[in-house]
Amino acid sequence: MTCESCKKCNSKIQMPTDVSVITTYRCQMRCKMCNIWKNPTKKSEEVQAKDLEILPQLKFANVTGGEPFIRQDLEDIVEVLYTKAPRIVISTSGWWVDRVIKLAERFPNIGIRVSIEGLEGTNNFLRGRDDGFERGMKTLKTLHEMGVKDIGFGQTLSNWNSNDLIPLYELALSMNFEFATAAFHNSYYFHKEDNQISNKEELCDNISKLVNRLLKENHPKSWFRAFFNLGLIKYIQGGKRMLPCEAGSVNFFTDPWGEVYPCNGLEPRYWQESMGNIHNAKNFEEIWFSEQAQKVREKVRTCPKNCWMVGTAAPVMKKYIAQVAPWVLKAKLKSMFGKEIDCSCFPKFDVGQDPRQGDLRLGERDSL
Repeated sequence: MTCESCKKCNSKIQMPTDVSVITTYRCQMRCKMCNIWKNPTKKSEEVQAKDLEILPQLKFANVTGGEPFIRQDLEDIVEVLYTKAPRIVISTSGWWVDRVIKLAERFPNIGIRVSIEGLEGTNNFLRGRDDGFERGMKTLKTLHEMGVKDIGFGQTLSNWNSNDLIPLYELALSMNFEFATAAFHNSYYFHKEDNQISNKEELCDNISKLVNRLLKENHPKSWFRAFFNLGLIKYIQGGKRMLPCEAGSVNFFTDPWGEVYPCNGLEPRYWQESMGNIHNAKNFEEIWFSEQAQKVREKVRTCPKNCWMVGTAAPVMKKYIAQVAPWVLKAKLKSMFGKEIDCSCFPKFDVGQDPRQGDLRLGERDSL
């Protein structure tokens, strides 16, 4: 049953375009900044390929974990998702080299993003496996030799690895790989509550170098990545997002039990609430336009966190391109004239966001 007020709010809500499917919390890695491996799901309880048939038509699907390739039925999941979205990217450690190659042989248009946290020593320390870097790079190199185009790696920045940021970027550039960044944080998804950046100045300085390097590239995609990384600096410094979070309006996550969440950055100490469960619905619209989904969206509008992750930043960067593009073009022009971008200055975009969003004052919130 949907109330009249929800019908009015839902009249402004369109069907989503992006999904991230968390296939499992099982993982063979032992990452310092993530405790998924300490909280594995039971194989018998994990969402099955046929369960995902309820998903709507989308533009993009990310398959993640845990480690997706720990699932023996991952090909079945990908097959279903290809009926829902033209582009699929799998986030992986690259550990299961043969499994990744086998899947890419069947689905040559698949996207693969390997998590690489630093150069070999740093990566293996942070990910808890002595040959993690070697396996991850072997996976990428083999895919490259096969002619798979949509490949690359991403680094989650933390207290231990920012000095490897530029060398990793240069490595990706030399191999023509995509390169993505994130900053570690706490959430129900990572099963972490104690991730805290202690060397903010060093970390932000290294990201600033990346911002300026990205602006020197010829591809506009890199210039917008510079903007995204500027947002990472602001996040690390504790500032509010440059653009509002609108998670649960364009994108959503499904967890291994079929719960539909607006994002993977929720923390129970602030709030965590599902929009519904795919096992309990006749169709996805029943979840997406429900009173419960609208309640979750209202919580997103006043969410106290300032997460800045590509899954929720990219959709609003696209939506508010008219606001973002002028900064990008001015920054590129400065770069062309040999000027450095001041990454301590952040643009302000007022697009009607609730001023309570990003207010992390515990105990003083009347909206939670």
